[in-house]
Amino acid sequence: MKKIIYLFMLGILMACSNKPQPINYGNDNCDFCEMTIVSKAFAAQAVSQKGKQYKYDAIECMVNHQLQQDYNMAVYLVANFEQPGVMIDVKTAGFVINDSIKSPMGGNLAAFKKESDVVNKGGEGIFSWEELQSNFLNNEPVITSY
Repeated sequence: MKKIIYLFMLGILMACSNKPQPINYGNDNCDFCEMTIVSKAFAAQAVSQKGKQYKYDAIECMVNHQLQQDYNMAVYLVANFEQPGVMIDVKTAGFVINDSIKSPMGGNLAAFKKESDVVNKGGEGIFSWEELQSNFLNNEPVITSY
């Protein structure tokens, strides 16, 4: 009986964790558009304060979902375009929107580490997480070239 109670308590503690769970590419569905998450270069994920996991096939899905639902998230991660499958915090990312980037939802949006050569090429057309959200909220065109 003690083992059952122990396992139950352990399960509850794990369920409330706001630690992100890995994306199961090819199996997990986007919480916004419901498409299967396939591309490791464009995926994103968020975890709520209560531990609810949200996974996205594209960064623009996460931004749109956040703006529509106004969730209070503990964690926001995006795929590093230069290292597909490696997730980075939105605070350490620079965002680029460019016609040469073909993201799954057609937003032409990718994230790069701020230390990246792409981000350091003068910084023009590089957006912070806050700027990206503001542009989506205001429906402002943010397409640029690099």
